[in-house]
Formats: sequence, structure tokens, C-alpha cells
Amino acid sequence: MNWKKRISAALLLCAATLSTYADEGMWILKELNKENLARMAELGFKPSADLLYNENAPCVANAVVIFGGGCSGITVSDEGLIFTNHHCGYGAIQKLSSVEHDYLKDGFVSQSQAEELPVQGLSVLYLRETVDVSDRINSQIAKFQDEYKRLMAADSIGDAICDSIDHDNPFLSARVVPFYNNNKYYLVTYDVFRDVRMVFAPPSSLGKFGGDTDNWMWPRQTCDFSVFRVYANAENKPAEYDKANKPYKPRYVAEVSLRGYADKDYAMTIGFPGSTDRYLCSWGVEQRIKSTNEPRIEVRGIKQALWSEAMAASDAVRIKYASKYAGSSNYWKNSIGMNRGLANLNVIDRKRAEEKTFADWVSQSAARKAEYGEVLSLLEKGYTSTNDLLKTRTYLSEAFSNGAEIIRLARMVQQFDVEESTAEEKAIFMEDRVRAFFKDYEPTLDQKVLAAMLKIVKERVAPDRLPDIYEKIDKKYKGDYEKYAAYVFKKTRLLSEANIEKMINNPKEYDKLKKDPAAELALSTSLALYSLSQEMGDAEFDILQGERLYFKALKEMYPEKALPSNANFTMRMSYGSIGGYRPYDAAWYNYYSTDKGVLEKEDSTSSEFAVQPEILDLLRQRDFGRYGNDKGELQLCFLSNNDITGGNSGSPVFDKNARLIGLAFDGNWEAMSGDIAFEPDLQRSISVDIRYVLFVIDKWGRCGRLLEELKLVE
Repeated sequence: MNWKKRISAALLLCAATLSTYADEGMWILKELNKENLARMAELGFKPSADLLYNENAPCVANAVVIFGGGCSGITVSDEGLIFTNHHCGYGAIQKLSSVEHDYLKDGFVSQSQAEELPVQGLSVLYLRETVDVSDRINSQIAKFQDEYKRLMAADSIGDAICDSIDHDNPFLSARVVPFYNNNKYYLVTYDVFRDVRMVFAPPSSLGKFGGDTDNWMWPRQTCDFSVFRVYANAENKPAEYDKANKPYKPRYVAEVSLRGYADKDYAMTIGFPGSTDRYLCSWGVEQRIKSTNEPRIEVRGIKQALWSEAMAASDAVRIKYASKYAGSSNYWKNSIGMNRGLANLNVIDRKRAEEKTFADWVSQSAARKAEYGEVLSLLEKGYTSTNDLLKTRTYLSEAFSNGAEIIRLARMVQQFDVEESTAEEKAIFMEDRVRAFFKDYEPTLDQKVLAAMLKIVKERVAPDRLPDIYEKIDKKYKGDYEKYAAYVFKKTRLLSEANIEKMINNPKEYDKLKKDPAAELALSTSLALYSLSQEMGDAEFDILQGERLYFKALKEMYPEKALPSNANFTMRMSYGSIGGYRPYDAAWYNYYSTDKGVLEKEDSTSSEFAVQPEILDLLRQRDFGRYGNDKGELQLCFLSNNDITGGNSGSPVFDKNARLIGLAFDGNWEAMSGDIAFEPDLQRSISVDIRYVLFVIDKWGRCGRLLEELKLVE
């Protein structure tokens, strides 16, 4: 557990609670109740709940995985075959690509297991167990009134619980996770598989069709999928990569439906949503807009423009920066859309009304006043006192932690424990961290980024909050950031792998790092960020205390209501229906897109909409066979009102019989405020139709061997 990374924001009462939409919510499968199950049945779900989650028998949840560090996926064969999104596999595809083998541009097809490519550093996690340890923790921390002491005690107990599981097993991940704003705790354990191999990837013209222009938009025609395989040792247990490993035999394999879906059909996702702040207070919403999103939008926009220009000029740079650019741009556009949505939906005014409702409820009882009377003041004080600090921290972190990569490299070397590390650990550091960094790095480009980052921080951050390196830049370089950046890149020894290897293997060489200009810059920016975090500490504990007490109050107010915990990258399910929506007055969006959309949007002069001629020919031939609908169309993507967020990418979408019909990959632009305010009439999940996936595997990839592995339902 790590309380310093806030799991969720303040959980405040909303008037909508009185008429909660059962479709809203990312539900813990272990906690599904009568209200959930009744609503699921009403929407059309047929099987019993045991098929979804069962701790004593194989179930659908056994097939859903964490893919990589932040996505979901689904097991679709008894030989460990995993379907996930193309953008989830993008980093792996990029890592295996080169100018000679450009799998990003051309795609990748393996026609045998021998041709499948191992991906270094990629892991797939299967959920082993979820255990409620709330009583063990809450009984020991209830005595603490100070929130800091309370959280530290909870962390300590959680760490002890995890250590008792099997701290010597490198293929088991155990963590105690707080839910419901630190009111409840679960021990969550995973089996970690590290032998993962790339099996199939469509070209980016399909997997990223529409690029940044279509990102978060509808209608979509993006074939956002990729295929990987999990391998295990002879005992079917997780293991490091070994040629002798065999495909993993999973507990459960999802059936794949070719039957399609209709308007208002049941739809369900199971995956690992990352983070939501559904009940964020009005002061928190204001802070998100002004102090987090606005700085992120500005800084990433500057950096991405430089990256984009360099990528367009060189295939080598394009391959190096493709994954980094996609990751940066995704949350850049998300921040833009969120601010727009929060304004359009008048979320701040609604939150203020909700806070008044809560205050009225508290005022009706002396006991409530005693326990909850300070909740709103804690939240108001916590947020308003940190607005400027957080805005400054965002500028610094976006510019120097997520912006100029030379700083990240310097910090990485600075933080490596040279004295305590073994020769083996040093070799692993060089291979897995240093060489991996340089594989996807272009110093001449980063020099331009550094100058731009230094400039925007100087313009936006108060003088007394600037890292002290600015004093040197102003004095020695007269504020010429391009000149200073040129000096850093010319004089640093960190741009050489050989130099770094010398440093970590020779303490005398490592001591010289103190005078290295890149290391000096990294240390200065780190200290500035640390200082800001220290100043914000007390206020953050006020917020955390307010969050915890507020959720407790909410449960008292509505004890019969099923209230979902905010997302925290643990397995959740959401249920709802397939359907279109009205984005604005006099317009209606259909619930699915077709092959016609690709032909309408295709543009050979655009990097985002260009499609290879052979793929266009396949679509024009309209030989869709069993993958087409009864109108002779190939349905590409579809909409449902499933409640998802970041981390759900790659989540399987199931029909009323718990059969796979698609992979969730995006949300819609009009409801980008959804992480804070769910709008059932407007919010939609965008998924790629599994029939489009199979069409591409079959007709473009001509990879029938994969289709033979699937449990297809015609």
C-alpha cells in the first residue's frame, strides 16, 4: 500500500444517490449484491453469478488479466492466448521494431509458435485471490486520531500481511489495497507470468486508425487489438523466459461469440480500471481543472509538438518515440476533454449543491456534528491551501519528470545504489534500465525539449519556487535556455553507456557524477519537487481524513444503497447496455460503425488515416463471410454505457451469456468528465467488435491457426 499516492478524492454526497443508476459503478466481483444481480438480470444477463466469480471453481474472472503495467486483457484459448488492445501492446510492438522490421507500420504475424517473439520486461498477471482483511487492520488503527499515524499503521500492517504470504516467490505479487476511501482493506494476490510473447499485431494503419484526431471520438473505425501468448514452465507455473517453456494452460477460457449484438442488448466489462474521483468535492474539481489539467495541457503540448516534428522527419525517430508520444498525447487530450466536460456539465455547481445537502444532514444531529461536523472544512482547507503549490508541482513534474528525458536518465543513475549492489544487479541495471533507455532515445531532440521545458517553467512558476539551477542559468547564460541546454548535452558524461557502466562499477568514477551538469540539473529539480511535496503534506492528510469520514457518513445516510468504491486498479466489473447517444442538439450517433467509415475517412496523404492498398481492397471486396452482419456490413466498433476508465483498455466486453463480443478501448469526447461525474445518458464506452478482430486475423493475417484455438460460438 502507498497512502502517498491518493487512491481517490473526497467522496461527497450527491443528490443523484437517491436515484442511483445501477448501470453506474465499477463493482468488486466479490461484493456483488442482490441489487446488482437484479439489475443485471433486468438488463438481460442469463448465467448465474458463480460463472463470473467463484473462489472454488473456474470462472470468467480467471480469464481476465492485467496486461503489462496498466491495461487489461482476456484469455481466449487453452494455450495461453491473450487478446488486448493494440495501444496496450504498442510498447512491446515498438520495442521489437526496427527500421528493418517495422512492426508498428507493417504489423506482425506469426504462423507458428516458434515464430512468436519474446518481449523483455512484459508481464501478465492472473488474479489468484482477494481476501477481506479490514477487521485485522481497522481494529488496530481505530485508536489513532491523527490521520498520518493512522495511515502509517495501516501501511505497516498491510506490509506485514503481504510479507507473510510468500516474500521469496518472485512470481507472486501481493498487496493490501484500501477501498472506500480507506474504510475497507483487501489483500489482493496475483500470479506473475514473465514469459510473454508477441503473436499477432495489425499494422498501425488499423490498430491506430484515426490517430490523435479520432482519439476519444465517435464514430471510430480503429481495429484496436493485439495478440500475445503466456508461457509457463513444465509444471504450468510462472517462470522467466526459457525456450523450453510451454503455452500456459489457464483455469478458464472465454468463449468468443460471432452472433453479434443489437441495440439495448446486455453488455458487461471485466477489467482493471485505474482511478476515478466520482465524488470529488467542488474544491477538488476546481483544483483538478486549474492546478493539474491546465499545466499538463500546456507543457505536453509544447513537448509533443517538438516530438511530432522530429518523428515526421525520420523513421528511426518515429519508431523510438511512437510509444512515448502515444502515452503522453493520450492524457494530454484527456485533460483537454475533461476540462471541457466539467464546464459543459456544470459539475462544480452540482457539487456545491451536494455539499449543502450533506451539511444539512449533519446539522440534524448532535452526534453527526461531533463526528462529521469538520468534514467539509477539512476538504475546503486541504484543497484551497494547496492550489498554487500543486499547480507549481505539476509544471515542474511535467517539464522535468515527464518532459526532458536527460533528467530522468540522471535521476535513474543517481538513485542506483552503487555500494550495495552486486555485480549481477549492476549488469541487470545496465541491460534493463540503461540500454533500454538509450534504445528509444534521441539526444539532439531531447536537447530541444530541455530548452523548451526550462523556458515554460520560468514563465509560469513564481521566482521563489524555481529550482535553484535557474540562478546559475540566469547568471552564466543570461537566461538563454538553448545555450544552457547545449552546454548540458555537450558536457554530460551520461550520454554514454560505457561511462555509466564505469560509474556504477567504480566508486571514484561515480563520485564524479556530483559535478556532471545533467546530474546537477536533475538534483536541483528533484529538490524543488520534494520541497513542494513536503509543504503539501499536512493539507493532504486533511483531505484524506475528510474522504474517509465522508464515505463513512454516506453509508450511514443510505445503508441499503450499493455504493461502488472508486477505481484503484483492482478487478472490477461494470454492466449496462449497448446503445447510441445524442452528443448535442439535433444529432444522434448510431451504436456501431462499419467498413464504410474506413473508406470514407481513408486519406493516403495523412499519417493518421492512410491505409495500405491491400487492406482497402479487402474492405472493398466486402467478402466478410461469417464476420459480417445480416446487411452484409462488417461492424467495426460499438458503443455501450459500461462504466470504464484508464486501465480498462483491453477489457473484454461480454454479452448476456458471458461470451466475448469485443475489447473496450476508449471513452467518448462528450463525457470526458466521466472520471469525476458519470452521465448515463451521455457517457459511452467504445469497443472494437470481436468480429472485426477475427476478420483481420483471418483475411489480412491469414493466420488460421489462431482461429482454431478459439472457442467460437457461431
